Amino acid sequence: MDAATGTVLYSAGSDLVIPPASLAKLMTIHLALRETKAGGKSLDGLVDLPPESWAENQPPRSSLMFLGRGQKVTLGEILLGMAVPSGNDAAVAAALYLAPDMKHFVSRMNAEAERLGMGSTRFTEPSGISAENATTAMDFALFCRAYLQEHPESLGFLHSSPLFAYPLAAHTGSIPPRTILQYNHNGLLDTGSGGVPGVDGLKTGHIREAGYNIALSAKRGETRLIAVILGSKTEGDRSRDGEALLEWGFANFKTRYFEAAPLPRIRIWGGGEKYAALKAASAPVCTVSVYRAGEPEQAAELSTGLWAPLPAGAWAGVLVIRDETGEILRVSLVLEKEAERGTIFRRILDRIGFFIKKLLDR
Repeated sequence: MDAATGTVLYSAGSDLVIPPASLAKLMTIHLALRETKAGGKSLDGLVDLPPESWAENQPPRSSLMFLGRGQKVTLGEILLGMAVPSGNDAAVAAALYLAPDMKHFVSRMNAEAERLGMGSTRFTEPSGISAENATTAMDFALFCRAYLQEHPESLGFLHSSPLFAYPLAAHTGSIPPRTILQYNHNGLLDTGSGGVPGVDGLKTGHIREAGYNIALSAKRGETRLIAVILGSKTEGDRSRDGEALLEWGFANFKTRYFEAAPLPRIRIWGGGEKYAALKAASAPVCTVSVYRAGEPEQAAELSTGLWAPLPAGAWAGVLVIRDETGEILRVSLVLEKEAERGTIFRRILDRIGFFIKKLLDR
């Protein structure tokens, strides 16, 4: 998927329902980051560690940050503990820090999935260890796109971190515990000395019932791609398929951004002003073949029957971008400002003028 446009470049079995495994932690991180941006929590705030979050109390097969009794840990460290070593204990700690109990937090996860249109996704706990969690590759790619749009900074301080050391300063009693060094499970990360060029996230996951899952983000030039693979048989298959998808995507497609040409003003009938300024409703951006390199031309196709009053943002036409091979992109054009109703005299004159124009246009 092109992250900028949402264009799906390739899919196979993308609607199969599969447990996300630790990909579920991305939703937990998403809700935590939202909370910090809303001002309710701080990345530097200390997180209480109830017994449910201690490493020793996690289910078998858990990946761990190694939280324990008496430690002092910040929310930022907890998020890193989910992003890099994929700590189930970190996910539990975050959930119980952000909600009064696990049931409330899971309800928030599912409400957010519903808001984002993830129709086949269901969460039962925040870490992904349960096989009762469910998603599809298409659902999760849509989520990853929304996540990156809302939290682009997370790539730098969370998902591209190659390793995680904990605890660094926390201690129990007077004897500092041994620091545990863990590496990012995403073996495709671009570390400068290995990995796949441009890969800077996002998350891996594995439980027996799901197989090996990965959600990848990679950027080369102005193009960012998202790849989601669920249900690989081995970790090696997951990495090979992830690399193959990204390399194929970058070899064949690119994100193309266009500078909108100066837009004409549009005639407003019955308005206080005869003409109104326009703007593009969205950025002129699309996904194209890398082999399509023609010089584009832009043309505005405007509505001829707009009557005041009209609110700012009212649809007024389209901007069509073409090259010698055909149409590339259509972008809606909308009113930049509100078009207020004119005087009774102006409205009468415009009714007559509009009627005459219609006769001449036949």
